[in-house]
Amino acid sequence: MNITLKRQLSSSVDPKGVIIAFSIIALWTTSLLLLLHLQVDYSNPFLYLGILVQMHLYTGLFITAHDAMHGVVSGNKKLNYFIGWFSAMLFSFNFYWKLFPNHHKHHNHVATDGDPDFHSSGKFLPWYLSFILNYLNIWQFLLMAVTFNLLKLVFPVPNLVLFWMLPAILSTLQLFYFGTYLPHKGMHSNKHHSGTLKKNHLWAFLSCYFFGYHFEHHEFPYAPWWRLWKTKNLSN
Repeated sequence: MNITLKRQLSSSVDPKGVIIAFSIIALWTTSLLLLLHLQVDYSNPFLYLGILVQMHLYTGLFITAHDAMHGVVSGNKKLNYFIGWFSAMLFSFNFYWKLFPNHHKHHNHVATDGDPDFHSSGKFLPWYLSFILNYLNIWQFLLMAVTFNLLKLVFPVPNLVLFWMLPAILSTLQLFYFGTYLPHKGMHSNKHHSGTLKKNHLWAFLSCYFFGYHFEHHEFPYAPWWRLWKTKNLSN
């Protein structure tokens, strides 16, 4: 085991975390604004690429909020909280105060009845529905509806559906499939009851910001997403 690397990963919060967090927020915002002005043409391949890029950036927002839950975005607790709260709100008005305790229940009671992200059936659809319903609430729907009706005064409805709403839905599938379902389905004998992707850093990033390395995340919860790939060397 690389002792130096392990000490580095467990050291104080890296100030680059704030820069990376705001970069993801800025990229999501810039991409969305550009796409909301795009002329919708279903024969244009860039339209579909835009949906995928925006989906990936939505996932980045959630991962940023997730890192804030582990206190690894900023060493300043108020700034760390604000970034987590703001990132979660941008992701379809998710409430950080609700995400935070549920995520820590997941870490403390992984793959048990006390884990809000787990479904004993092991089946994709009921597990996904349970996963979504654990976090959705009426206030999110109301805020989304109000925001949609305000935005449509400025932007075309097809653009809002394709680039603001659809990527958010697809991102929940990305987060669930690669960050919850694949790692925790089936039986695992290790202490984290978690599986992990084979080592392929490019695919690990594209699929879910390295959270397919899920055993590693549970083993090193203090490693931010952009350092998580390094933990693969420690767990092998």
